[in-house]
Amino acid sequence: MDQEIQWIKKIKKNASSEAANKLISKYYKEMYTFVYKQTLDAELSLDLTQEIFISVLKSINRFDDYKASFRTWLYRIASNRLVDYYRSKHYKYRQLSESIDGHDFEDEEDVTVSLEYKEDVEKITSIVNELETNSQQIVRLKLFAEYTLQEIAAIVQVPQSTVKTRYYTALKLIKKEMKEHRYE
Repeated sequence: MDQEIQWIKKIKKNASSEAANKLISKYYKEMYTFVYKQTLDAELSLDLTQEIFISVLKSINRFDDYKASFRTWLYRIASNRLVDYYRSKHYKYRQLSESIDGHDFEDEEDVTVSLEYKEDVEKITSIVNELETNSQQIVRLKLFAEYTLQEIAAIVQVPQSTVKTRYYTALKLIKKEMKEHRYE
């Protein structure tokens, strides 16, 4: 943690690219995984992860280690970027134009399992995208980054009781929508 703070100070003070590279290297895989779990698209995840770190470096001067840890601040930026992406015209256009062509599967069972899993993740993502921004962040941090409710409360800076309420309300909605989706 102290090393991390030193890197941040070097970046803030003299825009040290060496310190920036070390800081990014420390969190890159974790952020990529967080994004990938929500998009299931390797290239898109690479692009979004890059955008997240560009945003981090542009706004590093606003980071205050007395308010939150760097990791907490990073997840807040990542969650906001994902919310923005799913609201974007690019995402909506991509959903309309994407096809299954070009996917190679070993056998028919692989096709079925892969498609069902992808369809479920896409449906859950679609439901999450319809939630209000605050609830989206909470659900994304819980389901895809596997944070505890207490950690999420620190990240989004609201009381833990509010986080619990929003999370369980969203979860009920997701379950209800998924159940309806299965019977369509």
